[in-house]
Amino acid sequence: MLGLNDAVIFIIQTLGSLYLLIVLMRFILQLVRANFYNPLCQFVVKATQPLLKPLRRVIPSMFGLDMSSLVLALLLQILLFAVILMLKGYLPKTLLLLPWALIGIFSLFLKIIFWSMIISVILSWVAPGSRSPGAELVSQITEPVLAPFRRWIPNLGGLDISPIFAFIAIQLLQSWAIPNLAEFVAMPPLLFGLI
Repeated sequence: MLGLNDAVIFIIQTLGSLYLLIVLMRFILQLVRANFYNPLCQFVVKATQPLLKPLRRVIPSMFGLDMSSLVLALLLQILLFAVILMLKGYLPKTLLLLPWALIGIFSLFLKIIFWSMIISVILSWVAPGSRSPGAELVSQITEPVLAPFRRWIPNLGGLDISPIFAFIAIQLLQSWAIPNLAEFVAMPPLLFGLI
């Protein structure tokens, strides 16, 4: 019976995390002012619209951002953590689910930026100047992160080393800030392994 429980947890975690990724991508796309005519952006909008439409009626936009997508990401993360804890036989501490979810969302946000930069670096080597929808989207996501580093770091004869410093900053946040925050809010090791 233990194997069946682990299989159910795996399926819930995989599908829940995938949808959570899509919802957080919608927030990130708004944050970076991505081109919503891009086919990949259209997919994200259509995949998240059924759950976001009712939330948009209740949750106002702030600073030109649709906060309902961020709230939906938090609610999904809370639900995912609660279900996984209950399936593992733990009673979730309701008051701690929100800070745990905030840490999970922040960690996922950093992962999205990290992998977008990896893809951007690889594309700059194999397909510089590519106009494909994926390349355009990756560029729109990474440019706001890399722009501050490019202002401080001089261009070295056509070689852009700003991603190296952005990777260092993200790794510091992932390896130092996230674990310290998780320890501060007493996140169980079971959940910390999921973020």
